[in-house]
Amino acid sequence: MFVYRRGVPRTAPVSRRDRPAKPALSREAVVAAAVELVRAHGTERVTMRRLAQELDTGPASLYVYVRDTASLHAAVLDVFLGEVDLAPVTASGGDPRDRLRAVLSSYTEVLYARPGLARTALVTHPSGPHYLALVDGLLALLDAAGVPPDRAAWAVDVLLLVATATAAEHGTRDAAPSTAAAEDDEFAAALSDADPAVHPHIAALGADLLSGSGPDRTRWFVDVLVAGARTTSRPAKETR
Repeated sequence: MFVYRRGVPRTAPVSRRDRPAKPALSREAVVAAAVELVRAHGTERVTMRRLAQELDTGPASLYVYVRDTASLHAAVLDVFLGEVDLAPVTASGGDPRDRLRAVLSSYTEVLYARPGLARTALVTHPSGPHYLALVDGLLALLDAAGVPPDRAAWAVDVLLLVATATAAEHGTRDAAPSTAAAEDDEFAAALSDADPAVHPHIAALGADLLSGSGPDRTRWFVDVLVAGARTTSRPAKETR
């Protein structure tokens, strides 16, 4: 129906009752919408206000389903951790350290592709099913590598911390390659120009401080951690 005023047609108002009903909100729907925002715009753009706009609701409504933005990001992180390849956990044969490296490599690649998510992982602990599966898988591989259970309980935290920091550092730097290259050059120059009288150890090691590719360092780190956890007992008396 058209209402004419001064020769200009105008559509009649549509009752709100005639509009399609909005889908019911749920925690799953909120997290799923946040995941799509991360895919499209990155973690930094996922705020309660932006998410509320996507879901055609008010920000206050979201707090029924997620505690705060950090909790939302933790839930989103857990969804992406479902992409980590855990097949090496149950693979038969081979050195368990190689399988441990394979899982950590997959984990790092998932976060490397989304630097914002990697930075989130540094300061939050997701508690969803994919994170639990990752931790349980790493514990299984540490057990297969001969690490006693009490030491594995601490070692798994160190493994994930280093892998997460690696993804956050390299993912962030690779997003700004020209800046990263300039920083690398400056750092290399500072090491090579170190005064032996002031920094004798840096001067003695020189370029070796920057030697080794990423995979080489990862292999060495895993070997060091496993060997150290096997032989280093936890403190007899733990302080809190």
